Parts: sequence; structure tokens; C-alpha cells
Amino acid sequence: MDTTPLVDFAPTARLLLLAATIALLPLAWLWLRQRGSDTRGRLAALAALTMFLTFDLVVFGSFTRLTDSGLGCPDWPGCYGAASPFGARADIHAAQSALPSGPVTWSKAWIEMIHRYLAMTVGALIVVMTVVSWSHRRRLPFSPWWPTLTLVWVVVQGLFGKYTVTLKLYPLVVTLHLLGGLLLLALLAAQHAAFRQRPLSLSTGLRRGAWAVLALLGVQIALGGWVSSNYAVLACTGFPQCNGVWWPAMDFGHGFTLLRGLGEGSDGALLSFDALVAIHMVHRLFALPAVAAMLWLAWRLWRASGAVLRRFGAGLAVLTLAQVGSGLSNVVLGWPLAAALGHAAGAAGLVLLLTLLLARSAPRWVVGAAPRPTAAAA
Repeated sequence: MDTTPLVDFAPTARLLLLAATIALLPLAWLWLRQRGSDTRGRLAALAALTMFLTFDLVVFGSFTRLTDSGLGCPDWPGCYGAASPFGARADIHAAQSALPSGPVTWSKAWIEMIHRYLAMTVGALIVVMTVVSWSHRRRLPFSPWWPTLTLVWVVVQGLFGKYTVTLKLYPLVVTLHLLGGLLLLALLAAQHAAFRQRPLSLSTGLRRGAWAVLALLGVQIALGGWVSSNYAVLACTGFPQCNGVWWPAMDFGHGFTLLRGLGEGSDGALLSFDALVAIHMVHRLFALPAVAAMLWLAWRLWRASGAVLRRFGAGLAVLTLAQVGSGLSNVVLGWPLAAALGHAAGAAGLVLLLTLLLARSAPRWVVGAAPRPTAAAA
């Protein structure tokens, strides 16, 4: 009689146990540092720690993609059914021997699995934050459904990670995975601001402008993710011209067909170079209004009264100019890894800064918050 189980949950159970063990280390450190704080202070510190690790996760996810390690372990959630590359040595060696320059190598497997370990650690910390929030919901400045929503979104992100691997780097899934990571970062930033309760005074017009800038930034990041997931960064060489001309031949139809595999056009044939140029040029052209809007907001914040708003304005200006510099470096220097990682980190930094600005200037959703102070008092 065949006793083989229909579904083997052992690899997943081992991974979850490993994630819980890893998460215990930062949790223990945090609780020791915050042992004299109240529940809200501990949750604020936990949100800050999780936000920091999520920022690292987004950047390391870019590193995974840039080093072509996304299929370093071609199954999910483990590596050839094992909890680590150590248990998959034979399979990795066989795949690397068959195709030395292929997607599966010892180093790529480790890069991919470290990315997954970090993601599971973030998920474990959010589980703790959700449980504690519900346990002390009467002391929270907002509904515990906010951390619950964050936990649900982590699960969605896990599914995006799964289908990134099982669908072989399907460009739309890879791009959505990036955007999902940034949304997770924004959710954590908003909750951290609510826990800290240090509101800012921002005029209605400037606040609407900040929302508009965040929307433009979101579109630009989505276009950048589409460039990266289609490997279209080097489709244009030179700046400000593209391949020596101001308006190169472009195939927008195939380039912006969303439901297609990596390297494929809408007809299933090989994606043309003109389609890659179209993807690159749209991202480059949309950067003009996006950068202009961010610099405008930085200027308005710098002119506002209050040192905190001036710091937000200075930070926004510095991050925006750094993004321009790293983006140009990718094109002019041939997509160096450091510039590409800096570009990814800069995008996450801009999302984080704008989210904190909007969250701190909107204490209306914070139940029981102190009256809104003046900008000078902030």
C-alpha cells in the first residue's frame, strides 16, 4: 500500500520554523531595548524595525533580480523541496553542471533563499504586530484592522513571490511584486507615524499636492519596474538622445502588452528591440513631469514655516536628484550594479518619505490624537 502523502508540508513547516527562529532575534533585541516602554512605544519600535527590514527586503529583491537570481531555486517556497540550498546541493550541482551559465547556481540559490528568509522574517514580525495590536486594541491610536490589512497584504506578496518563480519571471508579476513591496513599506510607515503621534500641520493645497506627487511617483516606479522586468535598461544608450537620435523607432503595442511571458511579444514571437526601446523611452519621458513635481513639492516644503517641513523638503530634493543621477548612471555607465541598486533604494526612500509626510499631516484618522499643532511647534 502506497503511504506517500498527496501533499508534503514538511518543507514549508521547516521554512516557517526557520523564519520564526530568525524573527526571534530582532524581537528579543527590540523587547530588551523597549522593556521600560508602554505598549504603544513597543509597537512603534516594532513598526520601525519591520519598516527597516521591509526597506532592505525591497532593495535585496532588486539585487536578486539584477543578479539574475530570481530562478536560483526554481521551486517555491523551498529550494528543490529543501529548506536551504544545503539540502539541495545535489540538485543545484546537477543543474549548474548541465548549464554553467544558467539560472541555477550555488550563489544564485543562496541569493534567492536569503531573499525568501528576509521576506518570511518580515511576515513573522507583522504577525506579532497584528496579534499584539488586537490584544491591546483599546490602547491603540487606530483600528487593529490596519495591521491586519498589512498581514493580509504580506500573504498577497508571498503569492506574488511564488508566481514570480513558477511563472518564470513573468514581467507583470515581477512588476506587481515590486509595487506590492513598496505598498507594504507605505502601510508600515503610516502605522509607525500613528504610533509615534507627532503630527504636522500642512495646508490643504500642499497636502493635495503631496498626494498628486505620490501618485506620479507610483506611476514612474511602475514604469521603472516594467523596464527592469523586461531588461530594457540598455535598450537606449546615451543621453539625452537614445541610440543617437531624439525619437527612435518604437513598438508600443508589443512593449506594453501586459499579459505575455518574458521576452515575448503579444503574438508569442520574440520581443523586438523596438518594443524594448518603447518601454525604456516611456519611463525616461515620464521622469520629466515626475521629477519636476517632486522638486516643486520640495521647494514648497522648504518655504513652509517649521523646521520639520523644511527637513522633509530638503530630504525630498536630495532623494530626487540622487534618483536622477543613479538613473543617468544606469544608461551612461552600462547599468552598473551599484547604480541600479541605488536607483531601487532611492525609489523606496521617496515612497517612505512621502508616506511619512502624509501620515504625519493627517491625524484625523488617529483616534484620540492630540490637537493638531502649528508647523512651528512641530
